[in-house]
Amino acid sequence: MAKRGGFPGGIPGNMNNLMKQAQRMQKQMEEQQRELEEKIFTSTAGGGAVTVSVSGKREVTEIKLSEEVVDPDDIEMLQDLIIAATNEALRQVDEAAGAGMSKLTGGLGGLGGGFPF
Repeated sequence: MAKRGGFPGGIPGNMNNLMKQAQRMQKQMEEQQRELEEKIFTSTAGGGAVTVSVSGKREVTEIKLSEEVVDPDDIEMLQDLIIAATNEALRQVDEAAGAGMSKLTGGLGGLGGGFPF
């Protein structure tokens, strides 16, 4: 008498191929994440007066200020320039991560690839 449930003889070929493909994609995603974390993204504000560098881990690694932007009477402007440069560098990290994910999924339209789950 045959067992109920499961597949006689093991996983069918298509399911096995799907599992291998998913494992390959997971390894590629992990490698892409490692590569992203090693990159440095740099942005400037105020015509180069403020430069901020951010790692792919979304950590600020460096801030450079031109002497002419350091005005003790206008600290608010300096703060705004630092924020602007930092936000732009972080946006670059997000853009690179999104582009890499899109490349891996081949335009599947997000998780599930259009499947109803």
